[in-house]
Formats: sequence, C-alpha cells, structure tokens
Amino acid sequence: MSDWLEQIKWDDAGLVPAIAQDAESGENLMVAWMNREALQKTADTGFAVYYSRSRQKLWRKGEESGHQQVVKELRVDCDADVILMKVQQKGGIACHTGRRSCFYKVYNDGEWQSVEPVLKDPSEIYNK
Repeated sequence: MSDWLEQIKWDDAGLVPAIAQDAESGENLMVAWMNREALQKTADTGFAVYYSRSRQKLWRKGEESGHQQVVKELRVDCDADVILMKVQQKGGIACHTGRRSCFYKVYNDGEWQSVEPVLKDPSEIYNK
C-alpha cells in the first residue's frame, strides 16, 4: 500500500477540507470534510465520500438525494492540507438547498444576497 494518505496533513481531529469542483466548468460546488477512510473510499470507488462532523460518520454524496459526485481527478494543494476533487455532479445539484452550488450567496452592500435559483425544492429531494 502506498503512503499517499500519510502525506496528507490531517488536522487534530483527523480531518482535511475537501473542495468539490465541476470538472468541466471549474465552478466550485461545495466544501466538506474527509477523514482518512472517506478519502480512501473516494479513491477506491470513484465517488465522493465525506465525513459528517455533526453525525460523526461517513456519508456518500448523493446517498439520499441521488446527486452523486463522480470523481474525475483528485488533487492536493501545495501544503497537503486541502483536497480538490474535480467531479461530474449527477443531477446538476450539489447543495442540500436544491441549488447547483453551495456558493449561492454574494456579499453586497453589507448583506449576503442569494443570487442562484433553487433548481429543486429540498423537500422533493430528501424523503425525511
């Protein structure tokens, strides 16, 4: 087994931030956390797997919504403390709010304004 996971600078909780970026457009879709197991599973399966800090467990992107991320390329930054995944976003929705990207708010005149439309109502995506 390679030492590629050993080269990552995990934080004190054993996590590293991971950016999901559209492989074709370069648009940043979301940021989440990965632990060693999530990164290994992502590399092994070709699908994005993250670590939920609130639930304290792995979650496969799209396991509830169907909006999986097919990983086309894995990169690490120069300090080895951030993962960049170039992905194909299934269903065109990365955000749990039903938007294409989690980065849908823009700072303008002292406030954050939503500038991207909801593509699908979250209540139609998540059956909870």
